[in-house]
Amino acid sequence: MNDDALLLLENQMCFALYAASRAMTKAYEPLLSSLGVTYPQYLVMLVLWEKSPLSVKALGERLQLDSGTLSPLLQRLEKQGLVERARSAADERVVEIHLTAPGKRLRQKALSIPKALACQFGLTLPEISRMRSDLRRLTESLRSTPTGMEPDPTKETP
Repeated sequence: MNDDALLLLENQMCFALYAASRAMTKAYEPLLSSLGVTYPQYLVMLVLWEKSPLSVKALGERLQLDSGTLSPLLQRLEKQGLVERARSAADERVVEIHLTAPGKRLRQKALSIPKALACQFGLTLPEISRMRSDLRRLTESLRSTPTGMEPDPTKETP
């Protein structure tokens, strides 16, 4: 890639990921509106449907969210009656998030969402799986790379 093309928007991986993320969130909106949750709230519920109760810290780690972002999400889910926050019996410093009965029932309604979205993608299941694997690998690579590193001039820019 020549130097003139390096800064073209269409050649930026970050923009391709940003645009895909926005499109993905938009694709979820009509499906999640029937559940009464937003996309970030849905992600919280996915984790809690896997394991509940879960500490706020563990939930934040799993979702890669800091407490400043996670706390308002949990407050809204609690107001909706889908989750409850309670101090851990083992350690009062730890706040655990518990699914309520309505929160557990919501899981059944959400079962159709992954299949509905897969149909919208226009991709095969192996293609989706490969793409998800590539994105996880990219995320891990970005997390393990120290920030502020200078690019290696001997390597070609992707």
